[in-house]
Amino acid sequence: MTSPLLSLDPAEWEALCDGCGRCCVVKLEDEDSGKVHYTNVVCRYLDTQTCRCTDYANRCTIKSECVKLSPKDLSILDIMPTTCAYRLKHENRLPWLDMDSLKVAGKVISEVYVHEDELQDHVIEWIKTTD
Repeated sequence: MTSPLLSLDPAEWEALCDGCGRCCVVKLEDEDSGKVHYTNVVCRYLDTQTCRCTDYANRCTIKSECVKLSPKDLSILDIMPTTCAYRLKHENRLPWLDMDSLKVAGKVISEVYVHEDELQDHVIEWIKTTD
């Protein structure tokens, strides 16, 4: 099956993002099961009020683990939230109607304020990767 995402031009690809900020949430992977757990901690470059990257053009250079969605590698969509506009389009599902309710603004803290050893204490359940 060919993904509907492959038909998007670069401008359409960028416009598809709903700006929820969920892809910028720090994720932890269970070493035994491989399951990905989301935290309420976000990348230091995400503005926690606007849910926009403060250095979008250089995000992958300044933060090597930055999630960069691309038509060249759609496999990452499996760990994206079920509400992700890219994932919804890829799965031929309709987008959410209330996009503002999906934003992480007001629900997250910057990684600047959380020590790496404390990340496990910040695991959340309100972001789902499976229905």
